[in-house]
Amino acid sequence: MALAIGSDQERFTFRMVGASNRENRIRITAEWVLAQFDQFYSEFLEVPYRAKAAFEQQHHSTSIWLSRHRLSLYSSYIHRMGAYLQAIQPNISVDASFLNQLEDHFWRMIEQRYESDVAYAFMHSIRRMVYRDEWKPVEYSTFGFAESSDRYPVELLRHFPVEAKVNPGLIEKILKEIPEFSVSYRDISGDSAAITRRINRLAGRRGAAIETLEMIDAGFYRNRGAYLVGKIVFANGSYAPLIIALLNSSGGVYCDAVILDQHLTHNLFSSTLANFHVTTLYYHELSTYLHSLMPQRALGLNYSTIGYNHVGKVAVINELKQEVASTGEVLDTAVGEPGTVAIGFAGPHSAYNLKVIRNHPTSGYKWGEFEGIDAVKEKYSRVHEINRTGSMLDNIIYFNIALERELFAESLLDELLVEASETVTQQRDMIVFKYLIVQPRMTPLPVFLQNAGEREVRIVIESLGDCIKNNAAANIFNKDLDARNYGVSHFLKVYLYDYDALEVMVDVKIRSNLDRFDGEEDIPDWYFEDGVIFLPEEIEAGLCINDREQRQLFREFHGDLLTPHYWETLQNELVQNEVPEIKVYPDSCRLHRA
Repeated sequence: MALAIGSDQERFTFRMVGASNRENRIRITAEWVLAQFDQFYSEFLEVPYRAKAAFEQQHHSTSIWLSRHRLSLYSSYIHRMGAYLQAIQPNISVDASFLNQLEDHFWRMIEQRYESDVAYAFMHSIRRMVYRDEWKPVEYSTFGFAESSDRYPVELLRHFPVEAKVNPGLIEKILKEIPEFSVSYRDISGDSAAITRRINRLAGRRGAAIETLEMIDAGFYRNRGAYLVGKIVFANGSYAPLIIALLNSSGGVYCDAVILDQHLTHNLFSSTLANFHVTTLYYHELSTYLHSLMPQRALGLNYSTIGYNHVGKVAVINELKQEVASTGEVLDTAVGEPGTVAIGFAGPHSAYNLKVIRNHPTSGYKWGEFEGIDAVKEKYSRVHEINRTGSMLDNIIYFNIALERELFAESLLDELLVEASETVTQQRDMIVFKYLIVQPRMTPLPVFLQNAGEREVRIVIESLGDCIKNNAAANIFNKDLDARNYGVSHFLKVYLYDYDALEVMVDVKIRSNLDRFDGEEDIPDWYFEDGVIFLPEEIEAGLCINDREQRQLFREFHGDLLTPHYWETLQNELVQNEVPEIKVYPDSCRLHRA
């Protein structure tokens, strides 16, 4: 990507050299930052429409690239601008008053804009970039985070009145008018009829008449798919989500599935997947509307899900502080086995888990020489920048963040200041983190399996195999298959949340001992190979699930994972730059048409 920082940078340099006083330098710098923000935001807003075109043209690899591009776009601007400011004003990192006045001037320039919070986060990120090496904390939650309104603008929602029951003509109207594809549907009449049956069947089970179908007037694009999102509003005041999942093929666009359950909506919009690209400008109202669909999901995560990660970071840190303030609880060591590489901690009833990397791993570390804190942190950053396929928790990483000392339990604080002293320090009454990783909270898989009933165990064991398969499809292999690295959500879905043992899937060497004879004592040839060796038949042992019935369930659901053929086939697809299919929603949601 070529940033237009070149000519603008030259003009900025010329103006700064000619600035007669400090006040002019502040004004000129603020104008330059705003010009760069406007360029960034324009590129950022183009991405959803490029994702729509990629869907229409069946360019799956382009869609994957767009997800990476959108995430890297922000950091590319910030790093180049921060480095240039330090070069042209070498003392800027120690001139706090200059940066404070710069922020004040910048805020006056953008405070009336709709995207003022994105612009201010942009300015704050530049400041953090300038300060990063100096270890000076910058507050993440001081500026006015724009509160969303529950009164959505006409441009966000469309309402389709219903007389008791939905008819296929209404669904066909929605399919045509909301996405406005430049390509045709394969069988829009058949799809509309199938969707109608699903919706009316739900209304029949509820015993309630349908009043309105309320749809977001935008397409949601991610990976291979497109989605139409809204609500079924019933006459008794209740509602259900309505999400239509679309795919494109050589025969045209078709409806693959309909999602009408809140827990499946949570899974679909989980930050464990790549961000959605949504063709609307109204991100505040959109995030609030998604929160109304999924009230158990923190508002800040909805911003991140639709690509506004830096607005989401501010919302999340505010929510964390509000949680502690409202409950009177403190942050303490997380539930489950202590991590060998990371220290995990959380509030007892928080929606989030926090973690930092230890200076050195504990004695339970089993991967040879420890590569260091930065190497582990890089793996967490990489997960944020890829398609997480619905099976890896996203990481919100804060740099140089200070939290009040009173928020921490004494025992946890002692551990942090000793075991993670390279990245955690105390400055007066504040605890300063060089970086802090925040993830949505999960129940550790071993803890869940010890306490769950038979039905829940079956669901979770099946989800565990889906998790491993989805991650592999994203070219991610977790060589530490230990169940302690996986967590279970409120909606019984399994996620990988520990990333210190991640490897690139195509680099893993798939080998097997299944062709060896009983009693054969020679050392297998693969033993002398370099790199990461994986024997699929040992996956059950690697999971460290002690219950025999649970291990048998895993084999029943996912016996293919125990064969070299499965892994070798997947590697071949990835090497050929194909986009393997992943399981985003259960088969029960798929439409079955004659």
